[in-house]
Amino acid sequence: MFGRGSWAEARRVAEVLRMETVGGILLLIAAVIALIWANTPWSDVYHELSAFRVGPAAWHLDLSLATWAADGLLAVFFFVAGLELKREFVAGDLREPRRAALPVAAAVGGMALPAVIFALIAARAGGDALAGWAIPTATDIAFALAVLGIISTHLPAALRTFLLTLAVVDDLLAITVIAVFYSSSLHLLSLLGALAAVAVFGFLVQRGITRWWLLFPLAVVAWVLVHESGIHATVAGVLLAFTVPVRSRDGGHGLAERLEHSWRPISSGFAVPVFAFFAAGVTVADAGGLGAGLTSTITMAIIVALVVGKAIGITGSTYLVQRFTRAQMAEGLSWWDVVGVALLGGIGFTVSLLIGELAYGVGSAGDGYAKIGVLAGSLLSALLAAAVLRVRNRHYRKLHERETADVDNDGIPDVYQDRPS
Repeated sequence: MFGRGSWAEARRVAEVLRMETVGGILLLIAAVIALIWANTPWSDVYHELSAFRVGPAAWHLDLSLATWAADGLLAVFFFVAGLELKREFVAGDLREPRRAALPVAAAVGGMALPAVIFALIAARAGGDALAGWAIPTATDIAFALAVLGIISTHLPAALRTFLLTLAVVDDLLAITVIAVFYSSSLHLLSLLGALAAVAVFGFLVQRGITRWWLLFPLAVVAWVLVHESGIHATVAGVLLAFTVPVRSRDGGHGLAERLEHSWRPISSGFAVPVFAFFAAGVTVADAGGLGAGLTSTITMAIIVALVVGKAIGITGSTYLVQRFTRAQMAEGLSWWDVVGVALLGGIGFTVSLLIGELAYGVGSAGDGYAKIGVLAGSLLSALLAAAVLRVRNRHYRKLHERETADVDNDGIPDVYQDRPS
């Protein structure tokens, strides 16, 4: 378990992680600005900005800026996540079932246990508290990588890849949950129109037709129709991504990888930080003050589910994979490393905030408690992960030096020399 993959995969993942780390830092800056602004005497300006409506009313698209960020910009985020997941399972190292089993099992365990813990705690409150059961199921890869960058840990490449893959699988499972449990009444005609637009988009990209003036309008039409159908509009991003071919006919980079390379900077550098700015700005006074906000049942359920549920769910699922497949831990790694990564999995920010808004309604008391819970739980998970991983950082540095050593200066680390490039 957690063995090195191919050099090509390691190089690609390293590039993705660099972009996501920068995006994570921008996300943190945006969230801090929003949180501070929403708790100043000028908080009304922040909330008025979030509620400012723009868009064509005739198409039912006169939406607030906050809604445009949640429904529109996050569609870009899920489009990139869909491309990443499809590429991993079709052409990446995860096309091998034995490699895919671990992150998929960890993602499922890391979603199921937090949901159960939240439900058990929230059931005491009654009312609509249980509606937020899916809030602590998500892992925010950008936030997690930003934490790794801030604490300057030399976490081995295999563990970073595991965290990235787990988070992507997590995101796709989360969008499934949103589509099934957090969508409004279904309008069949709009849904059929959306599927038709996605089918035409897929037909064009499969035939190698990649002209932006054809594909982009089709993607917008698909998004609008999914929005009209009652299903959350971000689902359109995943549906479109799954139609994109991974392998090219000439053996070069497939369209999925090219689109991912083009859109990931927009997703991590703009879409997610802007959503974080509009979603993270909870006014603590509106939630009854910090004390009341932190001690509410919804807040406590989210904190416990993120910090305890994620850590046990991910670590426990990893142990079960090891137990029933008799796989061995890679040389130089221990279960403490798994616990550290599992704690990073408790950083559930972007998708968690989105589900909180869908579960309780934007601006409601429940949404305020959910935001406080997500922020507090993610911060606590980050601090605990930093403590565990920093203790092991001297050991990680030695592994990093071994992984990056290139004695013959051919551009490929020596540990990958006996592997296909």
